[in-house]
Amino acid sequence: AAALSGAMAAEGPRSLLALSAAAVSRSMGALERDVWALPGHLLRGLLPLLTVFHLERAEGAAQRAGLSTQPIWRKLWDDVMKTRPPNSENITCWRKKFLETFFSNVLHGVLDVSSDWRLNDHHFSPLLHSSPHVSQLTLCNMLQGAVELTAEHNQKVLENLAGSLRILKFQHLLSSDQSIRRSLVLLLHRLIHHGSVNQVSMYSWPVPDTVLLVLILSMSAGFWRSGNALVYHSSPCGLCREEDKAQSQESAEERAERGCCDERERSDGENQKGSPRAPEEADARLNSVLSRPRSPPLQNQACEEASTKVPCDHTSIQGGTSRCVSDQPSCHPVLRKTRRRLKSAVGKKRRCLRRSRGLNADPEDLYDFVFTVAREDNAGLLDTNSATEGENPENWTSSSRGSLCTGHAACKKRGGSAGIFSLKAAHRFRSVSTLELFSIPLTGETCRTLCNLLSSWVSLENLVLSYNGLGANIFCILSGLRALSRHPDCHLRVLRVSDVFSHMPCIELVHCILSTFPQLHTLSVSFDLKNQLEGNGPEGNPSCSEAEIPESRLEQLEIRFPREPLHTAFLLPVLKASKSLQQLSLDSATLPCSQELGLLLEALKECNPHLKKLSFHDVNLAEHQKEVLLLLQDPVLQEITFSFCRLFESSTTEFLSEIINTVKRNTSLKSLKLPGNRLGNHRLVALADIFSEDSSSSLCQLDVSSNCIKPDGLLEFTKKLEGHIQQRGGQIQFTHLRLFQNWLDQDAETAQEALRRLKAVCSVVNDSWDSSQAFADYISVM
Repeated sequence: AAALSGAMAAEGPRSLLALSAAAVSRSMGALERDVWALPGHLLRGLLPLLTVFHLERAEGAAQRAGLSTQPIWRKLWDDVMKTRPPNSENITCWRKKFLETFFSNVLHGVLDVSSDWRLNDHHFSPLLHSSPHVSQLTLCNMLQGAVELTAEHNQKVLENLAGSLRILKFQHLLSSDQSIRRSLVLLLHRLIHHGSVNQVSMYSWPVPDTVLLVLILSMSAGFWRSGNALVYHSSPCGLCREEDKAQSQESAEERAERGCCDERERSDGENQKGSPRAPEEADARLNSVLSRPRSPPLQNQACEEASTKVPCDHTSIQGGTSRCVSDQPSCHPVLRKTRRRLKSAVGKKRRCLRRSRGLNADPEDLYDFVFTVAREDNAGLLDTNSATEGENPENWTSSSRGSLCTGHAACKKRGGSAGIFSLKAAHRFRSVSTLELFSIPLTGETCRTLCNLLSSWVSLENLVLSYNGLGANIFCILSGLRALSRHPDCHLRVLRVSDVFSHMPCIELVHCILSTFPQLHTLSVSFDLKNQLEGNGPEGNPSCSEAEIPESRLEQLEIRFPREPLHTAFLLPVLKASKSLQQLSLDSATLPCSQELGLLLEALKECNPHLKKLSFHDVNLAEHQKEVLLLLQDPVLQEITFSFCRLFESSTTEFLSEIINTVKRNTSLKSLKLPGNRLGNHRLVALADIFSEDSSSSLCQLDVSSNCIKPDGLLEFTKKLEGHIQQRGGQIQFTHLRLFQNWLDQDAETAQEALRRLKAVCSVVNDSWDSSQAFADYISVM
């Protein structure tokens, strides 16, 4: 109250209405219900005087009165956060933006609620009341945020996040101790397995802790021990217990309907009588989990063929896997014997551990099992796979369905997969649909773990692997994707791979990926530099270009070449297989001959009749004026991008006139992007003629960023555009103009006048770029 009075006193004399509103705001605890019934003109003066607690509660009353709280939340952001959020023009709800950022800042200790009177309300619990508005959260460093959120006093906060949080990010992580990892397990289990998180992203981890990385990956994929073993404040996970109970009841009903065998009926009868053999039965169930196949994509071919003839009992736990419970022999004898040995050995070991530790095992055991179980049985499993599949381990492209990464040379260097997360030893929970890994080096062991997880990650829709130093390990990832592609419930549609060095030519890698996973809708492959050893090809594998690409569902293809030549002949099989292609982006490619671009355009016209968007970036088109004009004439393309393509480097004024006249006649082109082509003032002014009275153009968006445009040139363009609009009676389809990184700071007054007049015509997006940083070679167009 004192802070509010001081703030009002600093503003000078107030009206009676304002003084009354201030008095009411200080007594909101008693008057809240009456305040919400006030008419709109009174409520409007009161809202800016409320604390965050009451302002958030006033949202419903404000809407009923026809008032918006957005300006108040925006001012609150400016006063408290004191920064301009990125993409602020795209923020539609400042209330959510403020409370979400407020939650993160309080959680990480970078904001003191006593710093502003509007935050300092004894009714207001910062984390509790802002958590329902949090859809995106970043945890970093030592994961202090995870420890805080899983503390007992924040149990309600965690419940709120389970319903609201959609994106969970990890950034700049460091190694952590066992207690922090235990908190992270509880957090991921609640937010992913029993929550609404559908995206996990990890950023900037130069030296990742393998243990912590595998933990996050495996729980994101939905794998972990039974939730009954996840102890939360001395109690097992209640949600897991409820699900297990409901599932057991459903299973019992299904068995009763089908008519179970006598042995199973006797077993059920003993359970109903309260048989004292419960511990042995629990061990048997554990052994069953450890000995069952990892997931359908990991079964060998013989199992699959038999499973089509034998009825299966499908049990799932929010995206779980199905398993065959038939007693008929559906697998090779060697595999069945190996599994019996594993079942016996693992069962004995687990029972010994239980007797030695007692009924309440250390919760850390939940974490250690990831590696102990894998070490004790994974080597045998790999031997079994190789013995039963009977495939050539050197050729991963021809391996049988579901065979994982055991054949490629890069995956055999360390002798098997000891230490890899064992999928057999885990239960399956809900999993995320998007996984993003940025600037996190992935070792061969980590790639094999990810391969195993991917092989049955049916809920995964988007996979982004960026600057992970994969090298030859890309084939390990592709092996997991190949197994995943055979799963009938597979949802993966977007794959983005980028790195510094390319292990093989880009088009060859695209060929490999589409041969492996033709269901993709979006594929992006991007590399900075060529690997000097690239010419030798992947060790132990045939050239991927030999494999035939089945008809794919690809709609968007992006390739950034590490200064590689673009050979249309190599790209042609990809284009032919992608009849549904709608977007194609080619970046940093070199054209080996003058005819190459023409060949590409012919191939696109023949193979991809539905192509709507075509983009070239950093591709020298200075000597390809004919092909550029042909593209601008295309009756199907709706968006064309020539970004930093040196269009006017050696052109004449006639070429610019031909471009303008071609665009004027094109009724299908909606967006033309010409950033970084050294337009300068005079060419920009000429482009205004696209919208002249005799034009039939449907152009809506024009991008002239990074084109050495000065304020006087922009003002002249604006005046010419206004004249054309007036001649057309105000009828024009032009709606968006992008002006990033131009020299508009050289005359601020003229620039402001030009922008003001432009914004009356269309939406203008620009920035406050410092043109003094521009390179000297741009002076030539001044």
